[in-house]
Amino acid sequence: MKRILITGGAGFIGSHLCERLLGEGNEVLCLDNYFTGSKRNIAHLLENPYFELIRHDVTTPFYVEVNEIYNLACPASPIHYQYNPIKTVKTSVMGAINMLGLAKRIKSKVLQASTSEVYGDPTVHPQPESYWGNVNPIGIRSCYDEGKRCAETLFTDYHHQNNVRIKIIRIFNTYGPKMHPNDGRVVSNFIVQALKNEEITIYGDGSQSRSFQYVDDLLEGMIRMMDTGDETTGPVNLGNPEEFKILELAELIIQMTGSRSKLTFLPLPQDDPVQRKPDISLAREILNDWSPRVNLETGLEKTISYFEKLIHK
Repeated sequence: MKRILITGGAGFIGSHLCERLLGEGNEVLCLDNYFTGSKRNIAHLLENPYFELIRHDVTTPFYVEVNEIYNLACPASPIHYQYNPIKTVKTSVMGAINMLGLAKRIKSKVLQASTSEVYGDPTVHPQPESYWGNVNPIGIRSCYDEGKRCAETLFTDYHHQNNVRIKIIRIFNTYGPKMHPNDGRVVSNFIVQALKNEEITIYGDGSQSRSFQYVDDLLEGMIRMMDTGDETTGPVNLGNPEEFKILELAELIIQMTGSRSKLTFLPLPQDDPVQRKPDISLAREILNDWSPRVNLETGLEKTISYFEKLIHK
């Protein structure tokens, strides 16, 4: 049994990771300040004697003895991270410093949940880990993009200077049950609007593309990355290399929900990437041939079912 700390553990991905690691026989400490996370996501775990819930903000130091740390704490949707951009930068940067300081003291592995946003609006397609990105440092998305880029720098420097055992993953668009219904992300937006028969809002003309990864595939990649030897630090892309236009996604969700929704088109937000698709060659090579197993329709079925229950409570 390992003792594992998950920051942001009451969030969408964090709560799934709590479930998965508990199911594998570990003791899990879930740390969250509930800025975007929800107790509802982990309420069913509270009776498990190997699960501990701690309300804490990663921008202040935290002391505990654990074997592994998954650093997921940070608002990840544009609505939430733009609501308080200074707080977003602090969460990424101070959160990284505090978790790295903890890992240094207790000699544990620490994994940073970075993001495909470090590539910005990419000029290279698909995006390999060697691509440095095309990021606006003073735009409305910069608090998140640059915060995560700085966190990667901190992780790398703590590894080189202090021999901290780091892992960096870059997460591409991930979806599934427990997404926040009002987080402004495209999958949850479209599903909620379709289920309510409201107009489906598409920014731009819908020709921009994204790659959608089901949450279970991400968890498998994260755990495999954590289990690699100390010489494997990353960054490593974790995403689904199947590419879909936003318009295709909207039409598929309307079809799958039997919705009466119509499409409405709005101006494209500042710095919104035109294309986003991971090159996962490195993940396949170093993570025991990891690749996503859940196709878009299967994943959407499970996600639609979750939102149906949430909306029709």
